[in-house]
Amino acid sequence: MALKPDVFLPFRSVIAAESTRHGGVSSPPFETLNLGLSSGDEQGRVMENRQRFFGSLGIGLDELVLSHQVHGDKIYVAEKSENIEGFDALITHRKNLFLAVSVADCTPVLIYDSRQQAVAAIHAGWRGTAAGIVFKTLGKLMDTFGTTPADCMAYIGTCIDECAFEVGEDVAEQFQAAHKRFDQSTQKFLIDLKAANRLQLEDAGVPHANIEVSPRSSFDADFFSYRKSQGRTGRMMAVIGLRENETRK
Repeated sequence: MALKPDVFLPFRSVIAAESTRHGGVSSPPFETLNLGLSSGDEQGRVMENRQRFFGSLGIGLDELVLSHQVHGDKIYVAEKSENIEGFDALITHRKNLFLAVSVADCTPVLIYDSRQQAVAAIHAGWRGTAAGIVFKTLGKLMDTFGTTPADCMAYIGTCIDECAFEVGEDVAEQFQAAHKRFDQSTQKFLIDLKAANRLQLEDAGVPHANIEVSPRSSFDADFFSYRKSQGRTGRMMAVIGLRENETRK
């Protein structure tokens, strides 16, 4: 149900995880742990799934910050639990406030600033990645909370892998040569979103050793994939926050 990044485990105040598609109550094609209210699934089932996933982490639904994501590069500074519109990155330094992003092929990126005690959750699809949303979020953390990137730990979560992410030239031209290759057999370009977002973290100053990258793909049977399912599927979530007087589950 919940995968917990190793990179945050030494920090007892940090609660961070990404969901799989297992352990919920939804029926096909959303089986079973669909967390997306806009996916077409029954909302009661989605809310039960959210209760199960976040409850397994000791997080209440009234402690969440969620945004209706638009594949942009806008960043929101969260001060309270709420649902907002139009932001693809969330940051906060408030304790007991948990930032969550929804994905089903796009890249979730979670960041923890161990000195200033701030966190970020980022939804980086190909458009957000091309727009530099991860790099910009580090900049926003620096401007807002005085973050030094060298103090940050980061997790690049499960997303569509390079072998499955076929795109045309119009998309490929927005990525560096190191993050794309041309497949002669399909006459398509293949994009490595994980590598592209890792470079943004490192360019912002996050040490290479402080970055964990998920080895999994959203095309795996344990996850939802919008592309693989041709749009009719569920959504995963990645979440991060700081618990005051935390007792980790």
